[in-house]
Amino acid sequence: MIFLLDKVDPFVETKLLGMYSKCGSLQEAYQVFDEMRERDFFAWSAMIGACSRDSRWSEVVDLFYMMMCDGVVPDSFLFPKILQGCANCGVFETGKLIHSIVIRCGMGSEIRVNNSLLSVYAKCGLLSCANRLFECMEMRDMASWNSIIMVYCHKGDIVEARRLLNLMRLEGVEPGLITWNILIASYNQLGRCDEALEVMKEMEGNRIIPDVFTWTCLISGLAQHNRNNQALELFREMIVNGDLRRGRELHSLVVKLVYDGEVIVGNALVDLYSKCGKLEAARLVFDMISEKDVYSWNSMIGGYCQAGYCREAYDLFRRMLEFEVSPNVITWNVLITGHMQNGDEDQALDLFWRMEKDGSIERDAASWNALIAGYLQNGQKDKALGIFRKMQSFGFKPNTVTILSILPACADLIASKKVKEIHCCVLRCNLENDLSVANSLIDTYSKSGSIKYSKAIFDGISTKDIISWNTLIAGYVLHGCSSEAIKLFHQMKEAGLKPNRGTFSSVISSYGLAKMVEEGKHMFSSMSEEYQIVPGLEHHVAMVNLYGRSGKLEEAIDFIENMSMEHDISVWGALLTASRVHGNLNLAVHAGEQLLKLDPGNIVIYQLLLQLYVLRGISEESVTVMRPRKRNHHEESLGWRWTEINNEVHAFGSGQQSNSEVPDSWIKRKEVKMEGSSSCNRLCITEEEKEDITRVHSEKLALSFSLINSPQSSRVIRIGKWPWTCHFHADKSLLPRGIDRSAVFWRNVLHEVVQVIVKHWWRRWEAMG
Repeated sequence: MIFLLDKVDPFVETKLLGMYSKCGSLQEAYQVFDEMRERDFFAWSAMIGACSRDSRWSEVVDLFYMMMCDGVVPDSFLFPKILQGCANCGVFETGKLIHSIVIRCGMGSEIRVNNSLLSVYAKCGLLSCANRLFECMEMRDMASWNSIIMVYCHKGDIVEARRLLNLMRLEGVEPGLITWNILIASYNQLGRCDEALEVMKEMEGNRIIPDVFTWTCLISGLAQHNRNNQALELFREMIVNGDLRRGRELHSLVVKLVYDGEVIVGNALVDLYSKCGKLEAARLVFDMISEKDVYSWNSMIGGYCQAGYCREAYDLFRRMLEFEVSPNVITWNVLITGHMQNGDEDQALDLFWRMEKDGSIERDAASWNALIAGYLQNGQKDKALGIFRKMQSFGFKPNTVTILSILPACADLIASKKVKEIHCCVLRCNLENDLSVANSLIDTYSKSGSIKYSKAIFDGISTKDIISWNTLIAGYVLHGCSSEAIKLFHQMKEAGLKPNRGTFSSVISSYGLAKMVEEGKHMFSSMSEEYQIVPGLEHHVAMVNLYGRSGKLEEAIDFIENMSMEHDISVWGALLTASRVHGNLNLAVHAGEQLLKLDPGNIVIYQLLLQLYVLRGISEESVTVMRPRKRNHHEESLGWRWTEINNEVHAFGSGQQSNSEVPDSWIKRKEVKMEGSSSCNRLCITEEEKEDITRVHSEKLALSFSLINSPQSSRVIRIGKWPWTCHFHADKSLLPRGIDRSAVFWRNVLHEVVQVIVKHWWRRWEAMG
């Protein structure tokens, strides 16, 4: 139909391309794609998705390079598909290139992207790269641990792999079936069959049931080392314990006894094959069932959805209607979940609204949860919150799954009222006694600036776990309340709980805030000596901050040089902040140069380094550092800030007016000079940046506007910025709080300037009475 038009609309072309790609018609998709005059992000995404679904990994990598040449950059949902292609093709150079792009685009904290990068490094055997990335990850899930364990197993370092598995459990992540299988396979490859058998027993002791891979790996390992009798004995044990192979044997027995047409037996077999990922076998059994019931259809549809074949699942759903078998709520929920997980939100939403209209099926909480979880998984928090509101307006009570899904989406919003609204919902639904819900509320309240509510919830928990204690301790650190954090840590130990990695990271940071160097050093050493916990990157950064805040710069640089792991941008960022605060220009320049080496394309680091050079007496002409590229859209977005006053959100951009009138001539004049600033605080601006001289920093605008319009001494001022939200307490000290100064360095250097500006406005406010 596209050829009947004289001039094809790019929107129509993109829709056609998406249709062909989702239908598996790769040749037609390529035809539309090749003839497109304008290819936007959605066109590239559809084409890459089509190739990945067809396992054409080399084409996925080629499309990535073409996409970049076309000036289109992937997002955090497309990068994992491209990285999967890199891993399967073994092109680690492309993986490293993508890693650098991910960091520059601010996606370094996306766990799906990081896990995909880890998978590339693991499959390519890049131990140092994988380990460095793993240590830098702020969040780690089971997939993260599996990847890093696999790297060491591939290198034959089974001791380190085993240590990591134990460390994984200490951090509260229980190893899954894949984790144990990786370890078992590694032992077998090294010829250590007895130890592999012991690992399987340990796995079963942790209530993990071996699958066909586990049994096959162990049996083949014994057979390869001429232990045939043991291999046969293990085979018999596998039959007794049951797995897919046993299911096939039972299937053959069913066929011999002519029970294969029975619906109950058939449903069990379809469910077995579907859950084991054997869809062809499941479909053969399904087609042989003479009188299918709703459970037969649900098992087969669920199998297709779980494997990502939503088109086949929907086709089967339509056939189900043709056979006049009425779908139940499980049928609809499985389809909605499958489409959301595969990124087809429009179809999922269409099915959701059709449930009651066309299917006469009343939605349940799982129906709403499928949409909420899907939108959050796809990074669309606003849509998830919208569905949550609709869920309540339709009279549905959220359950634990709903609350645990939606609360993290509110942790970085400016308005804390949404958290209170969800808290009220928790109370109405009698979920406040659920420990996981309470812990999530503690975390969300602290991140939205309401630490007193976090403490109130914590005090109301009758039985606290390590997550409860760690969450509140981290909240106190976030708000700069070091003494409260340290006190809570000692209370935790008195209660008999053993601190883990997260605990130590927060407590060392607390000692850093309090400038208690010796106590922080003791805490760091006790990690490995007393608790057998290997310090990670976050603990090393906390130690650099500990030394830096107390002015012990020589000890800080010695600590960095003696680190056992590779230096990260956050380590040098912490040193740079400390050097500038304490007036050590030489060390500040050194830290800035190291930062630029790690991130050579960062314009912010480059500008700061130029300023340091000038302060040190080095002329701009003699500087040999290459200037990075011009700012892109992502970097420009760093200049925007938001604040909320009287239920109204006000946006401020650097060099731009607020969306509200700000009654002060200071903003109109756009002054940038600060009275009484020291040599270390003066800003030096290059010739190319002279047009920015009259611009006022957006955070200064937002903070000043908030102080003028809300002069309550006890008020917490929330200033949202991409991609963080900061909290400032409007008391007479006016120290910025809520900023993790051990993370990215430009969050650290800002507070010196803000202090001067805030104190200026505080004096003016006091003068006005």
